[in-house]
Amino acid sequence: MDKFGNLNTDIPFDVLSRLPTKDLVELKFVSKGWHQLVTDPSFIQVQSQRIQPLSGFFFQQRFQWCQDDIVIINYIPMKWEGAELHKKVFDFLPQDVVLLTSCNGLFCCRSCFPFEQPAIFVCNPLNKEWIKLDWAEPDKEKSIALAFDPFQDFSDNSANFKLVSVSQSETEQEEFYFSFEIYSSKTRSWKLSKEICWCNSNLYKNKGVFIGGILHWLTDGDQILTFNVENEFAWLISAPLPAMELNSVPESCIGDSKGCLHYIMISEEGLHVWFLEDYFDCKWSMKHCKTLAAMEQEHGQFFYNLQERVKQRLTGNPWMDPLAFKDGVLLLRVSNTIYLYHIERCKMDEVCDISKFGTNSMFCPTVLPYSMSLVPLLNKA
Repeated sequence: MDKFGNLNTDIPFDVLSRLPTKDLVELKFVSKGWHQLVTDPSFIQVQSQRIQPLSGFFFQQRFQWCQDDIVIINYIPMKWEGAELHKKVFDFLPQDVVLLTSCNGLFCCRSCFPFEQPAIFVCNPLNKEWIKLDWAEPDKEKSIALAFDPFQDFSDNSANFKLVSVSQSETEQEEFYFSFEIYSSKTRSWKLSKEICWCNSNLYKNKGVFIGGILHWLTDGDQILTFNVENEFAWLISAPLPAMELNSVPESCIGDSKGCLHYIMISEEGLHVWFLEDYFDCKWSMKHCKTLAAMEQEHGQFFYNLQERVKQRLTGNPWMDPLAFKDGVLLLRVSNTIYLYHIERCKMDEVCDISKFGTNSMFCPTVLPYSMSLVPLLNKA
């Protein structure tokens, strides 16, 4: 058994590299040989390029009126079945943090406010490895996104990544634009991109979704801000359906499924899911459409009188709110309950009452998808 994983050309290498990361975490304790194989950089590089299943979602509350951050981070595993929320996944970091974005198993997060030693962290919660970056000019309003492609950004036994910090500025003519600062783990330095993007909308939830070398930010103005990390080219993509065409205010989110950008909208007309076929022609194709009445009929144990309730708002919050989407799974809040909705299978799993996440869970929480990764992070400083 110890000799089982000695050569990267043998059958064990090929078979084990096809297994999900979650299984490999357990299998590496079978023997010394398997441990040596699973932790070998060449094996990790091959295995990380396989499509990894969605492991779950992270959920972090925000105060609506207070500047302080909430330190509790909840993890919702995909295989829920009444499991408890995990609250200590990021306890390996030296500070309490606020999650900013996730990308192919890695996370970018920042120090909690009020700041004592402000820093940005890039980390892998599976192997508990992390890199700390000094945050010379801490600004809570900046959105920092993470770009990591396991097909291209793995060398020297470590992940190579880039961070893109987005800032919004105003001209004397009261016009707004976004500018971009880029950090490279190879050079360990920041640089200001020459690119700007004129836009009067604000960044909304699902900030920094990385797909095919491009970062995406949802805005509150029927547009998606995009930025090609390699070419440093930014542009705006129109939403598939303008909100003004609907009688009530819709709720939306964006996400990645099978390497394509998806746009999810919930309104009195129902649940609609589009995927983007062409970036520059802004060509969207409908992938899924279901009326609220049909959803209510299929999941009568959960929902009642959905359409009327979606038309109205309770204390300023929408009745149905799509929080995050990844690989065909939508994390959805309906009233005070969180659900996992497997769209293609039309399967709805009740997670828990939103109060279990904390008393401030209704106001714009940070919700990030997570797929496990063995990729190491070596601090080269």
